[in-house]
Amino acid sequence: MQLFSRLPFELLATPLASIFGSGFLVIVPVLAQSAGPYMPVAMAAVCLLAYLVGSIIRHNIRVAEPLLAEGSDQVLKVIERSADISIVIAYVISITLYLHILASFVLAGIGQDTPLYNNLLTSAVIILIAGVGIWRGLGVLGFMEKWALYVTFLLIALVLAGFGLFDFQAWQQNNLQLPTVDFSNLWYTCSIIAGTLIVVQGFETPRYLGQQYAADLRIQASRQSQIISSIIYILFVSLAMPLVPSLNGIFDDHSLITLAGLSVFGFLPAAVIFAAVLSQFSAAVADTLAASGNLDEISAKRISAPVSYLLIAGFALLLTWSADTFEILALASRAFAAYYGLQCLVAWRASESAQVKAASLILAAIMLYIVIFAVPVG
Repeated sequence: MQLFSRLPFELLATPLASIFGSGFLVIVPVLAQSAGPYMPVAMAAVCLLAYLVGSIIRHNIRVAEPLLAEGSDQVLKVIERSADISIVIAYVISITLYLHILASFVLAGIGQDTPLYNNLLTSAVIILIAGVGIWRGLGVLGFMEKWALYVTFLLIALVLAGFGLFDFQAWQQNNLQLPTVDFSNLWYTCSIIAGTLIVVQGFETPRYLGQQYAADLRIQASRQSQIISSIIYILFVSLAMPLVPSLNGIFDDHSLITLAGLSVFGFLPAAVIFAAVLSQFSAAVADTLAASGNLDEISAKRISAPVSYLLIAGFALLLTWSADTFEILALASRAFAAYYGLQCLVAWRASESAQVKAASLILAAIMLYIVIFAVPVG
């Protein structure tokens, strides 16, 4: 099987937009505080774990979906229904995360990033999205996903180029520095890194496009999106690492703006802010649509779209005023870990292979660790 093959752009764009919308903007300060000079290793470990879980998702597309369509295995249906409920919760948390990041970057750009202003702006955007959904339906904003992905990839290319040039100049001047970190509590370090799983979330989205695309295409889209994003994430973190000491130990959720300001590209901080607004708003809209669709299915169409938008907005507002960005990041990772753990149980139930069953249980145990022990940085 070819590692890469041509896929419909919309199919590959969906998981890629979700993956890069889930924390590309905040991963550097989190890993800088938890992994220090081993930031690329930590990022690679998270990507590897996500790829293994992605293999379970792809197994379920091929094996579990036909069994669920038959409807003869009631236990399998209960596990899958539990997974559907858990991903709705995960989507609501991730919506709040995206909009917290959006607010943080906008406010940092004007020097007004305080918790109160962040919560107010986040709340305003949540209400705006719900209002548009109730009034016109969120389908009118669907065009943003494609353009957000274009802008995000352009930003990534600029950031990689800017950071790479900074690193090269520092190396030439024999001034290349790496961040330091205290590893005295390894359990705590692992628990923080476990709380970054959300940054690679999104590879599961092809699982829910069965009405539009065949199983083989969805499997390829999931796999390719993970390979592409893993390469970019590891390269990004590696190139960003020598810039981290310039933060002087002051880390926040918009540290990428500060790092971008060290680049020779003077326009890069403004570009980062613009891309943050577009990508996070687009990701929030996409997850609102996904959560609404899942609520419709779970409730057997008893919850209408307008009502679902109100419910989603209500929970997102409650969470907005209850936690900061890094706390929501860890909470979102725990929520998606719960979903992935249930998908591992789906694979365990659906498969007849002893190897798949064993691997599913091992991964389910790792997901349980993240659910219980993942903590926010700081």
